[in-house]
Amino acid sequence: MSATITHMRREIEEIPEATARLLDGSAAVLTEAGRGIRERDPQFVVTVARGSSDHAATFMKYAVELTAGLAVASIGPSIASIYGAKLKLAGSACLAISQSGKSPDIVAMAQAARAGGALTVAITNTADSPLARASDYAIDILAGPERSVAATKTFVNSAVAGLALMAHSTGDDKLLAALARLPEHFRKAIACDWMALAGALETPKSLFILGRGPSAAIANEAALKFKETCAMHAEAYSAAEVMHGPLALVGPDFPVLALAARDASEPSVAEAADSLAGKGAAVFVTSDKAKSAQYLPHVATGHPLTDPLALIVSFYGFVEAFARHRGLDPDTPPNLRKVTETI
Repeated sequence: MSATITHMRREIEEIPEATARLLDGSAAVLTEAGRGIRERDPQFVVTVARGSSDHAATFMKYAVELTAGLAVASIGPSIASIYGAKLKLAGSACLAISQSGKSPDIVAMAQAARAGGALTVAITNTADSPLARASDYAIDILAGPERSVAATKTFVNSAVAGLALMAHSTGDDKLLAALARLPEHFRKAIACDWMALAGALETPKSLFILGRGPSAAIANEAALKFKETCAMHAEAYSAAEVMHGPLALVGPDFPVLALAARDASEPSVAEAADSLAGKGAAVFVTSDKAKSAQYLPHVATGHPLTDPLALIVSFYGFVEAFARHRGLDPDTPPNLRKVTETI
């Protein structure tokens, strides 16, 4: 294993500072945009994003549906950029998430959403970007430069910005207080050691990553990072859905990572983890409610919507170390580059 500190590792270690910078430096625009959404009083919400940004959008889908009572739908960017379709979005809010803020299809869909009557909010790491200029409100996540191809601190800050935006729009002081405590929780999450997973991943060619509710979005992000950094196939499932067709793939020593947050879904995720362990799978779970699956250390943040974000921070620390353990450089995965501008 190389002793060189990768860009990815440095950026993981920057997450607490980056989150604090976002909450402080973008506080005014988050408050303003939240007020704008509250005044618009949307009947539904739509999201526009790809890749890790889309996982942040899916995380926000669960958060908004659970707490604001609004249905959230993801719009494929190609609806505007390729098909030129015009959507009727009057009475909605549109959340567009992009690290670079310049992918043509994301920008085109945000412009189309605005033309269709939506109040548009951009969440981006590039303040003066085409996406920011195309939106009613632009939130700079202030993550700082991210040199590793695999997004880490920009994913976390995008999700935190989305939660802060929602908290301001709904007047959720408890969530705002939980967000303010996140930098310290993230420092502890980075220190969680998940290398017990490594032994179960030495020979298999694939694994399942499970979640439910907001942590299902985190499972999608984790599966992508396995592909990007470890050249290993991983597939994310709801802890409920895995018990149907995907169960056919589970045999002795099949690796499973179950991401359980401290929310209403924790018992069901722990139950699924134990059920799979009972079939001989090598199951690891971030919950002490499981009886058979192997326990992974985690940080409880005190709020059900911030808990999953601490899990992905711990996972990032593991997957970067595991990539190096496999003799790979997580900063330079084959065939990939930092910014992909899809049309």
